[in-house]
Amino acid sequence: MNATIAAMTYRAMLGRRRALLLLALPLLLLVLAVVLRATGGDDLDTSVQVLEKLAVGTILPLLALIAGTGVIGPEIDDGQIMYVLTKPIPRRTVLLTKLAVALSLVLAFAVVPGLLAGLILTGTTANVAPAFGAALLVGACAYTPVFTALAVFSRNAVTIGLLYALIWESLLGNFAPGAGAASVQQWALAVADALTSASQVDATVKLAAAVPLLLAAALGGAALGITRLRSLTITGAE
Repeated sequence: MNATIAAMTYRAMLGRRRALLLLALPLLLLVLAVVLRATGGDDLDTSVQVLEKLAVGTILPLLALIAGTGVIGPEIDDGQIMYVLTKPIPRRTVLLTKLAVALSLVLAFAVVPGLLAGLILTGTTANVAPAFGAALLVGACAYTPVFTALAVFSRNAVTIGLLYALIWESLLGNFAPGAGAASVQQWALAVADALTSASQVDATVKLAAAVPLLLAAALGGAALGITRLRSLTITGAE
């Protein structure tokens, strides 16, 4: 990891309008959790639906997409990546540094707020909050490398990522259970399902299949991103 690249990336990410989305989405989740708790609407069925559909199903992939594509995509699009690529820094280090920054942002703005929302809504009931905290963590570790690699491969990474998260996972995932086999959301929910006794949590993918798929997404995304960045020419970045 390169400290200079990391500092530059943090400044770029937290100084853009993207930072507003990074803050707005988790705040929405926390406010909703507080309102439900205050009004008595925090029954277990509702709480699980909020954590599953909003925290894991919506906020996590959107923030991973914003962070994963944002740490490197704009630099490739406007040619600023040339400044980094011409330095005597291994491209593997560049990609892994960008990925580390993206992952840290997702952990801060999606995983931690999701865990807090779970604690507000359910307390220690059926181990729901820690279970969803673990699901958010493994989901972040899978989504972020995939979206970061996608940003290196395509200028349309945000569009492709939105289509995957909103159409494939959210829409098709609800009507075609077989789509869960290729859904990071369902892989992450399999972890939550294994860690809580709440019957309301029911993933369509078994834990034995979800774990290797999550590892494959995390390691494969990082490897593909490194490979593509190594082949990216200075001319191609202009």
